[in-house]
Amino acid sequence: MPDDITPAAPERPETHRHSVTLADGTPLAVRWAGQTDPGRKRENNQDAFLAHFPLFVVADGMGGHVGGEIASQSVVGRLGPVAERGAVSPEAIDEALTLAVHDITDHPDATDEGTGTTLTGIYLDETDDGPTFVALNVGDSRVYLQRGDQLMQVTTDHSLVQELVAAGRLSEEEAETHPYSNVITRAVGPTEAVTPDYVRVDVQQGDRYVICSDGLTKELTDYGILHFLHEHADPADAVQQMMTAALENGGRDNVSIIVVDVEEFAGASEA
Repeated sequence: MPDDITPAAPERPETHRHSVTLADGTPLAVRWAGQTDPGRKRENNQDAFLAHFPLFVVADGMGGHVGGEIASQSVVGRLGPVAERGAVSPEAIDEALTLAVHDITDHPDATDEGTGTTLTGIYLDETDDGPTFVALNVGDSRVYLQRGDQLMQVTTDHSLVQELVAAGRLSEEEAETHPYSNVITRAVGPTEAVTPDYVRVDVQQGDRYVICSDGLTKELTDYGILHFLHEHADPADAVQQMMTAALENGGRDNVSIIVVDVEEFAGASEA
C-alpha cells in the first residue's frame, strides 16, 4: 500500500439484540456486534468469528498461507449448527471440535504441522441455580469482562510466556515484549484432540464481554479496551472504535472483535 494513501476506516458493524424469558420467568436481553479485519500487514484474513445467540466465538487460524483460514473456518462452521440448535454445552462444543479436526485433516491444503486455530468465546447456559455465561478458551485469543469500572481477563492464555509468568520467571510487563510471545501451547488442529478450558461467570445486568483475537491485544492495552467500552455504550460503536485504534496502532495481525452486552437482567442479586 503506497505511503500517501490513507487506509479506509473500518465500517460500523450492525448491532444485534436477542431477548429471552428464562425458565423462572426472568427476562434477559443481550445485544452484540462483531467485526474482523485482515489488518495492515497481512494479505489474507485467517481469523473467523461466530455471533449467534447463545454462542459467541472468535477463532484465530495459523499455518501457512491458507492453513489458518482452513482451521478457523472449519471450527466456526462446525460450531454454527450448535448455536442454531441453542443447546450449547461443553459436550456439544467438544463434539463440534472433533468434527472440525477431521475437516482440517481431510482438507487437501492442510499440513500435518502448523495448521490449527485458537478458539475463545462465551455462551449462555441456564442452570438450576440460574443463568451463567461460560467462557471457553484454546490458545491465546481472549475473553474480557467489564463489570462496572473494572476490566478482567476471564480466560488464561495457553502460551509459552503465560507459563513463564505463572512460574514466576517473567513479569506481565516482560511478557508483553518477549520474543516468544506468539508461541502458543494449545490449539485446535489435526495433530491431537483438544478440549477447551471452561470458566463460569454469573450474569449481571450491565456486564460487557469483549471476545478478541490477539490482533487486538497486540495493539491495545487492557486500559485502552476499557477506555473504548466506557466511551461507547453501543457495542457496534465500541467494536468499530477498537478496530480503528488497532489498525492505526499498526494492525500487525488479523483483528477480530465481538462485544456482547447484558442489556437487561433482573436476577436474584438485583431483585
